[in-house]
Amino acid sequence: MHLSMHNWMRAEPIEVTIRRLAKYGYSSIEISGEPEIFDTKVVGKLLKDNGLACWGSVSLMFAGRDLIHTDPAVRESSVKYIKDCITMVKELDGHEMTIVPSQVGKVAAMDTPEQEWAWAVEGLREIYPHAQAAGVLMALEPLNRFETNFINRADQALLLAEAVGPDCGVCIDAFHLNIEEADMYKAIRSTKGRLVDFHVADNNRMACGMGSLDWAKIIGTLKDIGYDGAITVEFVAPLDRTPANPYKNAVASAESELTPEQLKFIEDHGSGVLSEEFYSWLVEETAKTLLPLI
Repeated sequence: MHLSMHNWMRAEPIEVTIRRLAKYGYSSIEISGEPEIFDTKVVGKLLKDNGLACWGSVSLMFAGRDLIHTDPAVRESSVKYIKDCITMVKELDGHEMTIVPSQVGKVAAMDTPEQEWAWAVEGLREIYPHAQAAGVLMALEPLNRFETNFINRADQALLLAEAVGPDCGVCIDAFHLNIEEADMYKAIRSTKGRLVDFHVADNNRMACGMGSLDWAKIIGTLKDIGYDGAITVEFVAPLDRTPANPYKNAVASAESELTPEQLKFIEDHGSGVLSEEFYSWLVEETAKTLLPLI
């Protein structure tokens, strides 16, 4: 296993992100699903120059990106978007594509459970041969019930992956597991053979080691099932706007690189724009907690 990290949680030049990851001992990046803004030749050189690799990407399911939307045009454009992300991963010599099937923050159904499932399978099966040809593994990720009404548990993600194809895998996240699973460790063990990616944040979605999760036991369970991929960091620091706030540097004004869609996506996750100092500290603290274990 190795330590990786997302970059969608803080909008900044990609070279800043990559140099920070290298500084704190990370091995790769799971780059945000924004193929329209990344020049893969430039990013590839930055990664090589800093001794990092691209592990993969994650779909950013803003409003209008949804494989189970009632509007066929939205479903069609969402399929194309995920295919474009997969192409980006291929050009960066990446390994996997984490896919959240539905819009993040949409918790009300738009059709029957049977129809939404059928639309998800249909869209993912259309993406599947593109991923196969690119040599990129698909990893379907369940989110907690407060972020999506579709798939919330490991067993649901596994069933959907099986419906898509034999090489379709899953991605699970310790933060979501802690909310939705009766037994987090049993859920992890159930993904043996299909686990492609593993996301991490503590129970409060802060940096690993800043909450109550047992990281030695989590990493040990992953080792028990033979998982040897990335441990991909995805903390989303909650904001405290009261005098009790212990982190005075947690919020800063939005950077010019931040689009309205990106800002809304971050705010919908209960966070905001974090200062460079605070964000770098969380990156470092996570590495201090996890690197000795993996």
